[in-house]
Amino acid sequence: MKKISILLMLMALVWACTPQEEIIPNSPATNLASDYSADFLRDWFKLECRVVKETPGFLPPQAARAFGYTGITTYEAVYRGIPNAKSLAGQLNGLSPADMPQADALSIRYHWGIVANAAVAEMMRLQFGKNLSEKNLTTINEKEAGYHTQFAPDAASKLVANLSQQLGKDIALAIFEYSKEDGGHEAYLNPFSKPYIPVTGDGKWVPTDANNLTPMSPHWKKCRPMLASNMAFAAPVSPIAFSTSSQSDFYKAAMQVYTIVSRKSAEEQEIARFWADDPFATCTPTGHTFNILTQLLEETGATLEKSAVGYGMLGVAENDAFITCWKVKYDFNLIRPVSYIQKYIDPAFKTVIGTPPSRPTPQVTRPKPLWASGCSSSCSPTATACTRSRTGRNYSTASRCGSSTISNKCRKSALTPGFTVESIITWTISWAYS
Repeated sequence: MKKISILLMLMALVWACTPQEEIIPNSPATNLASDYSADFLRDWFKLECRVVKETPGFLPPQAARAFGYTGITTYEAVYRGIPNAKSLAGQLNGLSPADMPQADALSIRYHWGIVANAAVAEMMRLQFGKNLSEKNLTTINEKEAGYHTQFAPDAASKLVANLSQQLGKDIALAIFEYSKEDGGHEAYLNPFSKPYIPVTGDGKWVPTDANNLTPMSPHWKKCRPMLASNMAFAAPVSPIAFSTSSQSDFYKAAMQVYTIVSRKSAEEQEIARFWADDPFATCTPTGHTFNILTQLLEETGATLEKSAVGYGMLGVAENDAFITCWKVKYDFNLIRPVSYIQKYIDPAFKTVIGTPPSRPTPQVTRPKPLWASGCSSSCSPTATACTRSRTGRNYSTASRCGSSTISNKCRKSALTPGFTVESIITWTISWAYS
């Protein structure tokens, strides 16, 4: 009891010695996240795309998780500056309000740009952890310091700038601690979950190249979703029944793939390349969709408020989409088109793309079961996040990730962005080239 009393006295003494003019009370009506530019935040997510591409072990599931936690960290850093906004603590699966740092935004006029800058930088350092290169770590540190230096003069005082920075780091650390219990912590160190014995049998996945004899992240379906309801609500329907009969729907779908690949249409190959999203050549399907959101936010001049909400929404959606997708993949373990065609239609059949032309390695398809498609899983939540983070209106733009419009590519490479029986045929066509 005596120790507690002494501690309280010391805290009171420190507060009394702090220049009170440096702690300027906040007025929610005059310190809104909507008054802050989000240029710096979009810059951070562009960097995360590069870091995902350059960091070993970040295959599509691991990348979706990384972008997901960065997204919710961004929102948590800013929500106090958004009227009527609520913390995700108490809403996300397993995240309690007691887990998050407490901050009185009425007593301290936090600089939301500084808070978000520190939060995203810290989360990136923590998430990419042991595999983060020295080069990228230096880039993260320098970017954080540069933006802090840029924003600090706009803070109410030097002390408030420091408190804002500390709040951001505390938020990132709290979210990182939350992430450690989701089943995917440091999965980048063993992304193929070796040792693993693949399921065998007719119509089951088989290795498509000698370098990947086990499939990608077979245990990812056990990861904790951010929204528990997503595992039931977003579950896709079953794929077309496997069959080798030439009269079956499965065989006809494979023949459609075979015919399209054989004719080598330049337009269809371009569509396939746009959605290829190869790990380490690109920043994966989730990185692609975050780039699309970033572009839309940039083109519309979205504020820090709208950007933080958009990234937070997409982060939850993408994280859970890949858990659901991977659950279905390993519930069915469905054979990939190239393996089926080579065994039942044409042994000489080869894919068109798979690795970048600049890489000398043979072009191979992805080492994972076919159904359901990762890009298809990623497309629908992106469409929702993009429209809701704007005005709810449809939006079409020339994507900087490719040469054709987003709307055209989504329409041509998938009959619907969600999960339908037909989508296995259409997505198989799109993926036939890989």
